[in-house]
Amino acid sequence: MAGRRHAVQGPLEPYAAGFREELVLLGYSERGALEHLGLLRDLSAWLAGENLAAGELTASETARFLRGRTRRGHRGLTTAAGAAPLLGYLIRLGVVPVPAPPALAGPAGVLLDRYRQYLVSQRGLSEGEVARHGTAARLFAESAAQGDPDWAAITAADVTRFVVQQCSARSRSSACKLISELRSFLRFVQLEGCCTVALSQAVPPVATWSASSLPRWVAPEEVAALMASCDRHSAPGRRDFAILVLLARLGLRAGEVAALQLGDIDWRAGEMIVHGKGRRDERLPLPQDAGEAIADYLQHGRPGTASRSVFVRLRAPLRGLTTGGVSSVAVQASERAGLAPIGAHRLRHSAATAMLRAGASLTEVGQVLRQRAAATTSIYAKVDHASLRALARPSPGGAA
Repeated sequence: MAGRRHAVQGPLEPYAAGFREELVLLGYSERGALEHLGLLRDLSAWLAGENLAAGELTASETARFLRGRTRRGHRGLTTAAGAAPLLGYLIRLGVVPVPAPPALAGPAGVLLDRYRQYLVSQRGLSEGEVARHGTAARLFAESAAQGDPDWAAITAADVTRFVVQQCSARSRSSACKLISELRSFLRFVQLEGCCTVALSQAVPPVATWSASSLPRWVAPEEVAALMASCDRHSAPGRRDFAILVLLARLGLRAGEVAALQLGDIDWRAGEMIVHGKGRRDERLPLPQDAGEAIADYLQHGRPGTASRSVFVRLRAPLRGLTTGGVSSVAVQASERAGLAPIGAHRLRHSAATAMLRAGASLTEVGQVLRQRAAATTSIYAKVDHASLRALARPSPGGAA
């Protein structure tokens, strides 16, 4: 793969061989690997020309290099996404600094950093949930006294003003999430002793009604169409079929499917460990059809890669699928089947509905879905038409 025209000179030269091996492990073709090695060569030469060490490659310097690369006529690997495999490799080695997320300066920025640490260590939230909570906290901090607020001077009126401003252009579900995230942050502000007033109690609620909507489930024939759309003689089809079985049969969340590791499956016991919300690991039975679908994919469809994720990307870099990647499998299957877009969470609703209609109780459904509160599961009673029909009382006036 290496040649004289791809020889690397400059501060990144010691890392070229290791990066080449990394590209092979990630499943890049020879041509793709040469392109990324060419990027490393050009970046190393640029650093040398700018008299910069590798440790001085900050986010702003990287952006400057990529802009110059575009001006010099390069068409490939000229964006942050294109440079991500190289930068990620160098960051993991500690060669270049980890890009710091934009943060507020001063005491407010310090408080937000502590809040993010609290969400991880005390609340056990996922990376995505921490990001969403952090965004809400940052929005409020920026709106209060231009980003450096005197927390003791903030009033209930300030909180209400922020909520009205933010929620006026949001959907009801988005507004409800913001309200919950804001309350969480304001409770933390009080816990830190920044203010003595319980500002979280000043957050006005969003008008909504408990269980006012129906779960958006998918009819059994549509689920069957999704499964049938997968070409189970191909590697992509085997992977997608196994994912759809886990979503529709066990009601797993997209994030739980993405988090599934090879060591989480106990083939002898017929069980699997699911990494659920709140960092809860729970052991579930692995039904035969789901086990067979996963085994078929592992034996005949999964590419060779160092990743321990059960489900990996189809193209390099061969890393585990993200939550969004799992969701896109369901959406693409619905497109192949000629159906309206169906997300992963709708298949979770479908699994619950199918269990109820097969005679399972709400308690049993809640156990399979791993829902803590009975009220969360009770909404599925509204789609159990057979049971509801038995409870309906005849009209006093007889048939209309």
